[in-house]
Amino acid sequence: MHRLRSIKERSARWFMRIIAYCSILFLIIIGIALFVKAFPAIKNNGLWELLTSARWRPSGGKFGFLPFIISTLYVSAIAIAIALPLSLLTAIYLNSYASKGIRRFFAPVIDLLSGIPPVIYGVWGTITIVPFIANYIAPHFSGQSSGYSVMAGGIVLAVMIIPLLVGLLVEIFNSIPKEMTDASFSLGATKLQTVKRVILRRSLPGIVAVTVLSVSRAFGETMAVLMVCGNSTLMPHSLLDACYPIPALIANNYGEMLSIPGYESALMLAAFLLFVIVFLFNGISRLTLNHLEKRFHF
Repeated sequence: MHRLRSIKERSARWFMRIIAYCSILFLIIIGIALFVKAFPAIKNNGLWELLTSARWRPSGGKFGFLPFIISTLYVSAIAIAIALPLSLLTAIYLNSYASKGIRRFFAPVIDLLSGIPPVIYGVWGTITIVPFIANYIAPHFSGQSSGYSVMAGGIVLAVMIIPLLVGLLVEIFNSIPKEMTDASFSLGATKLQTVKRVILRRSLPGIVAVTVLSVSRAFGETMAVLMVCGNSTLMPHSLLDACYPIPALIANNYGEMLSIPGYESALMLAAFLLFVIVFLFNGISRLTLNHLEKRFHF
C-alpha cells in the first residue's frame, strides 16, 4: 500500500511538472514561429532601420515601425494612468467604506462591465469620446482635431480595464486577514491610517501583479482602440494626434494586403514586437515584485 501511494505521488508530481514545462514550451514555440515568419523583413531592411524609421510605405518596401511602437506605448500609458488610480480608490471604498448593500450592488455591475464586448466600448468611444475631444478639448490646445486620437484610445482603453482592475483589487483586499485590520483599530489607528499602513502595504505585491495583468491587456487590445485612434501611420506628436497601435495594424491589414511583397513578414514582425514588449514588461514587473517582497518581507 505504501509503495502504491509513493508511485501515485511520483506520477502526479511528474505529470504536473510536464504540464508546467509545456506551458513554457508553448511560449517558446510562439516566439520562434513569429520570429521565423518575421525574419525576411529583418533580413531585407535591418532590425535597427525597422525599429527606428517612421517611413511606412509597403508598396516601396519601407516598413518603419516606430510610429506604431510609440502609439502602442502612449495609448497603454494613458489607459493605465487613468484606470489605476480610479480603480484603486474604488476598490478601497468598496472594501473599507461601503455598506454591504452597496457591495452587493456593485459586484454584478463590475462583472457585467467586464463582460461587455470590446466593440461596444469602441462604438461608445466613437459616439461620445471622439466628438467630445474634437469639439471641447482640441479647440483649447491644437485648434483642430478629428477627435480620433491617442487620447481617445487611452480613455476608451481605460474604461475597458477599470472593471477588471476593480474586481481583482477588491479580491486582493478581501484576502487580507481581518485580524490585521482589527489589530490596527485596537491600537487607535483611524480607518484611513489602517488603509494606508495595513491594507495597501500588505496588498502591494498583489497591486503590482494586477497592474501588470492590466497593462498586458492594454497592450493587446485591438477592436476598441482601432475604432477611435484614427489609424494614421504618421508619428503622433501630441495626445490629440491620430495614432496606430500595433494590434490595430495587424487586425486592420492581415489578410488584405498580403499580395504586397514583404507585407506578411512585416506584419509578423509587428506581432513579434508586441510579443517581445509584453514579455519584457512582464519580466521587469516580476523582478520589481520580487524586490518588493524581499524589501517588505511579504
